[in-house]
Amino acid sequence: MSTPLRTLRNLARIGPKQYIKQMLAIGDTKAGTLVGVDRFGNKFYENKAEELPLRTKWVDYKEWNYDAAQVEPGWHAWLHHLTDKPPGEDPHLMHVKKPWEKPDHIPNLTFTRSANKPYSTVLPKIQQWEPVAKSRE
Repeated sequence: MSTPLRTLRNLARIGPKQYIKQMLAIGDTKAGTLVGVDRFGNKFYENKAEELPLRTKWVDYKEWNYDAAQVEPGWHAWLHHLTDKPPGEDPHLMHVKKPWEKPDHIPNLTFTRSANKPYSTVLPKIQQWEPVAKSRE
């Protein structure tokens, strides 16, 4: 959480709409320069002057129900300080679509109705005991 002065300064910089969105999404306000946008529509920002060390880079996801797998590998490397240049400036980090890649992102479906539910196709090794009881007279 930031100081009240920093929060008010960021409110003046980013505007009330973005301020409310950031407070609901990440619980803090951040203002920085737009570094780039990936193919999913996520926006990547950087602010080296006012943020804490190792918190200078962040992503603004396009969708409200975001999934961390929606960040491309090059942008992931930039976000985690593995490289100094963003994928737009470094040709090694730019995403090149492979022929075997699926056209759209498949979200992580864990804890949803569409999650993978494996089932066993082999007979159990231990059979359940079913008691045989005579009826009482």
